Amino acid sequence: MQNAVPMSWYLILSAILFGLGVAGFIYRRNIITVFMSIELMLNAVNLTFIAFSYTLRQVDGHIFSFFVMVVAAAEAAVGLAIILTVFKNRETLMIDDVSSMKY
Repeated sequence: MQNAVPMSWYLILSAILFGLGVAGFIYRRNIITVFMSIELMLNAVNLTFIAFSYTLRQVDGHIFSFFVMVVAAAEAAVGLAIILTVFKNRETLMIDDVSSMKY
């Protein structure tokens, strides 16, 4: 059976999502938005892994995608803890205000 959606569409969608993630990472000044942009980039990479895995009929892409999800979950746990600590100590989530390491 022929695949109803061409693989190029998945790759284009993944590139758009990754580009939006990069733009959010570069241009936004809020830590939460930057954090969400990193997660968006990781999900775009997962979409690419799954698309290639499905097209090539190999399980490697699914395994890599699983490991990326594990890393993203660990990053979310640690990242949110750091964000909460920064907000508690600095009372702001703007990157420009938090850029100094001294208290």
